[in-house]
Amino acid sequence: MTLFQLLREFIRRHWQHYCAAGAMLLAVAVMTVLIPRRVGAVIDGMVNHQLDQHGLLEQLAYLLLMGVAIYFLRVGWRMQLFTASYQLGAELRTRLYQRLSLQGQSFFQQQRTGDLMALGTNDADAIELASGEAALAGFDGSLTFALVIGMMLLGVDWRLALVALLPFPLMAWAFKRITHHVHEASRDSLDRFSKLNDQVQETLAGVRTLRALGLEQRSASQFAELAENAANASLSAQRWEAAYEPAVGITLTSAGALTLAMGGYLVWHGEMSIGMLTSFTMYLGQLIWPMFAAGWVLSLLERGKAAWNRLEPVLNMELSIEDHGTVTQAPNGVVSLQHIHFSYPSQSRAALDDVSVSIIPGKTLGIVGPTGAGKSSIIKLLLRQIETTQGQVVWGEHAIADYRLQTLRSAINWVAQEPFLFSASIAENIALARPGATRAEIMHAANLASVHDDIIRFPQGYDTPVGERGVTLSGGQRQRVAIARALLTDSPLLLLDDALSAVDTETESRILQHLTTLRKEQSNRSAVIVSHRLSAVANADHILVLRDGKITEQGTHAELLAAKHWYAAQWRYQQLEASLNAA
Repeated sequence: MTLFQLLREFIRRHWQHYCAAGAMLLAVAVMTVLIPRRVGAVIDGMVNHQLDQHGLLEQLAYLLLMGVAIYFLRVGWRMQLFTASYQLGAELRTRLYQRLSLQGQSFFQQQRTGDLMALGTNDADAIELASGEAALAGFDGSLTFALVIGMMLLGVDWRLALVALLPFPLMAWAFKRITHHVHEASRDSLDRFSKLNDQVQETLAGVRTLRALGLEQRSASQFAELAENAANASLSAQRWEAAYEPAVGITLTSAGALTLAMGGYLVWHGEMSIGMLTSFTMYLGQLIWPMFAAGWVLSLLERGKAAWNRLEPVLNMELSIEDHGTVTQAPNGVVSLQHIHFSYPSQSRAALDDVSVSIIPGKTLGIVGPTGAGKSSIIKLLLRQIETTQGQVVWGEHAIADYRLQTLRSAINWVAQEPFLFSASIAENIALARPGATRAEIMHAANLASVHDDIIRFPQGYDTPVGERGVTLSGGQRQRVAIARALLTDSPLLLLDDALSAVDTETESRILQHLTTLRKEQSNRSAVIVSHRLSAVANADHILVLRDGKITEQGTHAELLAAKHWYAAQWRYQQLEASLNAA
């Protein structure tokens, strides 16, 4: 879809606003072109002594009335037109947000956050201006131009009109050349703004790291360079846009000179009155707005086209995880991974190789293994953040791909190793999935996550703002707040992806004991615990040991110790390390 197709479809849906604005503009244009003719008649009447004082006052009152009417009509069509154009901007931003919220992990690995933010700000603004300002200026300018030219040809003198229009083809040629450069410069300006936006986002997100490494000056230099590039690109675009004005000025100056020469000749030979020449000159002055409007419209449209060429591919990009499921009933029963094979596109080695395991309701599955073994890939498969290469994941009677994504994910509580907290209070973050939860329920969940005591030590308690990404909390506190958020809802599957890595062993033990108690109270609730610390899975009903994407060991904690393989060796090492740290 091109920008013009987008605007045409939008105008079709909001035709009432555009028709109302068009009718008001038509009335404005008609009255505007009548004024010079009326002024010419008044001058001729005064010159020929055919207009007395009373008649003059009537004509002046008539002109004043038309001026007041034009004023209010201009206010009216602006309200109608911009009401619609601002709605297009809102629609585009909503479509972009909805599309991004449905995209999977692989999409965001290929996109820059700052660039996506720029699409929803600068690019959407440029398209919004094309639907509002450009539509306004284009319609108003074209209508005014047609009516003025018509009055010059038919209402004054066609010979003088043809002579005055001689320079206009040269202006059209200049506009064509300038428009091409405006498009290229606008696209470059938007691209450079996106890079600048991305730099700002990354710098603010990693400001602690930059300070710790003493890289503030280097970061400032990089930002200054990007800011200068963005400014130069915007200046280049403005220079080309400014080139429209000289083209219009030269054209109208040449037309004015030709009008005076030809008009003076016709008046000298008695073929035109002074009033008619005055009217023609006023009409020529009225062509200034349509000419400037043409340059403005072309500039806005080229900016809009450049912005749409950047935004449209993101809006129409295929979802990395398609939501074609039809099952809306909440899943329940056994979760079964059946001969799962999976490889990441950027890696030649399989992340998971023939993995099969069942998660029984009311039971806990522990998953351990060295870094890169494929532990987190299983979590992503259960969440449908990635799709299997071979094999399938079945939950109850259906493959998870048969469930609607909303249905599937609402049945899962997931706590990541690096949990995300929003810029809200602690209570609001815990109650994210249940905004109607009472304070007592929030506090109960916090107790289960062993974070209640930490919270009440804050001056504002549960109403303490956590800052952006939970910056005011420690890593362990963020993890426990995220665990409390997961425990507040009664979803049948709980996924902990190394979610206890930032807490000490004593706190870890308390949280796991609370989870065991909660699981006994809710017999249908299953849990999957991924951890590099074996103590976190020691009480699990079944433990998988993954290495290079394959299951190398499985069983209970006691069975794996008796086997004396990787798990047993790692257990002894971690116990020795814990005893040394305690000493």
